[in-house]
Amino acid sequence: MKFDTVLIANRGEIAIRIARTAKEMGLRTVSVFTEADRNAPHVLAADTSVYLPEQKGRGEPYLDGDRLVETALRTGAQAIHPGYGFLSENATFAKACVDAGLVFVGPGAEAIRLMGDKADGKRLMIAAGVACIPGYSGADQSDQRLAAEAEALGTPLLIKAVAGGGGRGIRRVGHLSEFAEALSSARSEAAKAFGSDVMILERALDRVRHIEVQVFADRHGNVVHFFERDCSSQRRNQKVIEEAPSPVVGEELRRRLGDTAVQAARSISYLGAGTVEFLVTPEGEYYFIEMNTRIQVEHPVTEEVTGNDLVAWQFRVAAGEHLPLSQEQIRLQGASIEVRVYAEDPSVGFLPQTGLISRWVPPQGSGIRVDHAVRVGSQISARYDPMIAKVIATGATRDLACQRLCAALRDMQISGLVTNRAFLLQLLEHDDFVRGEIDTAFVDRVISEGLPQASVSQSMIAAALHYRQRCYEWNFAPCDWSSLGAPMRHFSVLIDGTSQNFRAALRNGCVQIATDGPNGNSEAACSEIRFVGEAGGRDLIELDGRTRTVSWSQHEEVYLADFGDLIVRVKDVAIDTDGASGEVSGELSASMDGLIIATLAAVGDSVEAGAPLLILEAMKMEHRICAPIAGVVADYAVAVGDQVSRRDRLVEITPHAAV
Repeated sequence: MKFDTVLIANRGEIAIRIARTAKEMGLRTVSVFTEADRNAPHVLAADTSVYLPEQKGRGEPYLDGDRLVETALRTGAQAIHPGYGFLSENATFAKACVDAGLVFVGPGAEAIRLMGDKADGKRLMIAAGVACIPGYSGADQSDQRLAAEAEALGTPLLIKAVAGGGGRGIRRVGHLSEFAEALSSARSEAAKAFGSDVMILERALDRVRHIEVQVFADRHGNVVHFFERDCSSQRRNQKVIEEAPSPVVGEELRRRLGDTAVQAARSISYLGAGTVEFLVTPEGEYYFIEMNTRIQVEHPVTEEVTGNDLVAWQFRVAAGEHLPLSQEQIRLQGASIEVRVYAEDPSVGFLPQTGLISRWVPPQGSGIRVDHAVRVGSQISARYDPMIAKVIATGATRDLACQRLCAALRDMQISGLVTNRAFLLQLLEHDDFVRGEIDTAFVDRVISEGLPQASVSQSMIAAALHYRQRCYEWNFAPCDWSSLGAPMRHFSVLIDGTSQNFRAALRNGCVQIATDGPNGNSEAACSEIRFVGEAGGRDLIELDGRTRTVSWSQHEEVYLADFGDLIVRVKDVAIDTDGASGEVSGELSASMDGLIIATLAAVGDSVEAGAPLLILEAMKMEHRICAPIAGVVADYAVAVGDQVSRRDRLVEITPHAAV
């Protein structure tokens, strides 16, 4: 089973992560890439890179198992590491690798198959004596049977795809009246993501924590665990913050969870890295959810608190070696917290963002680790997951790890598109998180409290930056000002979507600015904003005797003022007249690139504001496009199956008053 060359059947930061460890172990590496990834950093991380062109009828190249196996054989690789996502939990691919004489760096195909089907997995765990959440996982998948089981189970409940992962194919049902639509939506998303629309039902447990245990097994009967990770901070069943260890798991519960996870792995003769996931109640009771048969996105926090390279363990186990350590030799020390920085805009429903990264300086410092695969000029596209980086902070205590992580996020420089960084800081600095008093509803509770808002001074600085930018672009002559009231230009912009009026003048790199009243008169004394220099690629700005840093970039027609813990969006009112007038248009445009997979209303239908009109698939998720106003569907500019780009016209609603 020895091998000296491994093909990495993945992309992005995990491909770079695997290549780094492989090289440290003296292994030769082969990467693969598509046209969209031709200039991606992971291409240069390997010793050899192979281009996978798209071929008609064969779909996404990263999912073409036959071609990946053929590429491995052609390049002299004796092993394939699948990373996470893509084919990492595909039993057919694992078997194809072995059948071709390759080593699959992961569990056996049968274990993947058993745990990849949530229904089979639950039945196996129940047989092994592991407690599972009450629910239905039967073979009868008719809508009628599932509806009957849902009624018997009661609400709230979860509809979950048996082949699911990454939060896809899952819907929460709060009332039985929502069940039929939720089932249809979950089936559709699961079928596209996993090729199966088989569902299970589970009772939804509230005020619980999502705790997972990292396990490892070799071919010689040895199974160990690496303690737990707390993944309770999640939105739409997708993890946002992960940490190790959990702040509420004591030694006794840690021992029980670890023993149960090892028992689960032994029951299916597991091999390699896996994660056993549980829901834990405030009383310390826990229930098996599922087992992920791959390395996890959040594995770095486990590495940081145990001092072990889990990818190196994967390679050793795949080569037939014994586990490097016994259970007694695996120690837990300190605390580590990871956040996922995404190209998404929390202010508009966390919509994924696309565009070029114009500036990227990852944070550094004691206890800071950044796993990423971007650089200046990297394109964040709708084709793949919009995660930009994982930022991990480790310290002797949880408080120190959290403080380091917040500082790292503020120090991180990324320009060109909107990210969720300010929202991550809001979560990390929330009193409940600081105290460790979180559960799976924590993120939703924070969202309900309101997202971070720009202060008056931040709005003023952003407007001044925009005015200065426009003066340069339009070649305005500088304006002098004096106590006698020198000429100042009136201008209007949208600040985070709200129209604001200003008066300003530019001279010698300084902007004098004031809020404009409805009649063009200044409502406040003028403030002088001085641009005093640059530090690390950021502007140094002085206002009211205080100096602060801000990065300024453009994303399409929107300018972004990044203050480190908040991004303020500035847009010319002339570009968005509807927004400026306070009126809401009945014409809907695409907010991202994607595929139209369903229309939910017909031309001529009367709809209320908020009624779903279309379903657009983008970034592996389904997004409902809803009516902005009440009215009549006048026209569809798209049909099912159309690929649309950001700002493409989709549908028009005629207001009721105009009908």
